[in-house]
Amino acid sequence: MASEAASITVPGPHGDREVRISSPSRVIWPEPGITKLDLAHYLVAVGEAFIAANGDRPVSLQRFSGGIDGEQFFSKNPPKGAPDYVRSEMVVYPSGRTHPQLVLDEPAAAVWAAQMNTIVFHPWASRATSSDFPDQLRIDLDPQPGTDFDDAKPVALELRAVLAEAGLEAFIKTSGNRGLHVFAPIRPDHEFLDVRHAVIAAARELERRMPRQVTTNWWKEERGERMFVDYNQANRDRTMAGAYSPRALAHAPVSCPLAWSELDAADPTAFTILTVPERLSTTGDPWAQMQSSPGSIEVLLEWWARDIESGLGELPFPPDYPKMPGEPPRVQPSRAKKQP
Repeated sequence: MASEAASITVPGPHGDREVRISSPSRVIWPEPGITKLDLAHYLVAVGEAFIAANGDRPVSLQRFSGGIDGEQFFSKNPPKGAPDYVRSEMVVYPSGRTHPQLVLDEPAAAVWAAQMNTIVFHPWASRATSSDFPDQLRIDLDPQPGTDFDDAKPVALELRAVLAEAGLEAFIKTSGNRGLHVFAPIRPDHEFLDVRHAVIAAARELERRMPRQVTTNWWKEERGERMFVDYNQANRDRTMAGAYSPRALAHAPVSCPLAWSELDAADPTAFTILTVPERLSTTGDPWAQMQSSPGSIEVLLEWWARDIESGLGELPFPPDYPKMPGEPPRVQPSRAKKQP
């Protein structure tokens, strides 16, 4: 019925809040039969860990007009009628323009986002009030055709060793799909371009150690059956699904933080909206202490400078970015060879 609605009580740092959920019985994930109200209850169950990972950050909401098979779009600025506990902060986009971006500071804000048909939450790598300076170094290990999640595991372990040599402590989570995300907390001393260069330096070192398993090639035709280290996810306004964020895939997976000791046996399909709340309540949050000891990217920037001196230059930026200093031509290699 059009008037169907439910109210859900959401505990939080400022006491309980009542959040109204319209169309609560709407099925979002048809395969497991998960509804909009189920999604809201999931966000309540994981609320504290979810906000610890994603709160106080500019966030983009990936919203769907119906279920996961419906039309989708991204919301960045607060829509009209947003409750007063959903704030925004001005951020600078790659184009140089500024715009207010949503910030979620408590579980009720995440549930409100679910009411607005949000499924995937994409937080920035920086804090809302210091959005130009990331406090997380993020590396996306993206399996290419012919590789899978199990192939990403040894690469993630070697990446952990690379980051440790650079003085950084690595944390890991499933992407919610086929890949893995490796994060390292850093002091917010450098802006996005420096952090991108630090990520490239780590990726190149990883590629040197595992040339048959790892590639930093931006062009798909050059990657082969290897793990692509997506360094461009470190750019300003580039995000990945946040920790404990649902994904818009058939079995309702979640991008789930892991302890490193869990990685070898991990099955990404096991971490879903239906299973993660129980996991969190019994095993705790592997990322609970992530931000307690941030490190420095200075060693990685020294590696970047070393690689520049040895002839390795800048790598391509995303196609919607302005042309950047030192960037190679944005021409697919096979097409560039055909040009006179």
